Amino acid sequence: MAAYYPPVGFHFKVEFQGITSASNDHQFQSVSGLSVDLETEEIAEGGENRFKHKIPVRTKYPNLVLKRGLLIDSGLIDWCKKAIEDLEIAPINLTVILLNEKHEPLLTWDVVHAYPVKWAVEDFNAEESKLAIESLELTYNYFKTLN
Repeated sequence: MAAYYPPVGFHFKVEFQGITSASNDHQFQSVSGLSVDLETEEIAEGGENRFKHKIPVRTKYPNLVLKRGLLIDSGLIDWCKKAIEDLEIAPINLTVILLNEKHEPLLTWDVVHAYPVKWAVEDFNAEESKLAIESLELTYNYFKTLN
């Protein structure tokens, strides 16, 4: 019987549908925000004072935050600039793919109807020797997990 080892969290890529991009536009340092919360509403029942009923209402998804080394020539950043600077919002679907040791998809998250709400470059500091990091924050409707 073979032992199970959980997958590593550092071997992944992000693919954007409909954006012609440079070969490095799918490589990121980190991806956060792949989570979902189920919002509930409390209902008090007459005569029942020990508790309130919690009824599910809707799901809530936080913003997706992608970080990477600053790219000079990027189709993804061009798409962001159009949205943020010119208010040309063009939502797209994207896919976050967790890869195995053979670079094959292990788990996939399809993120639906995403568009940028923030683009930032981390602080520059002459006293530190680190890469210039850009951060991209996207809002989206929902995601589906695929195997």
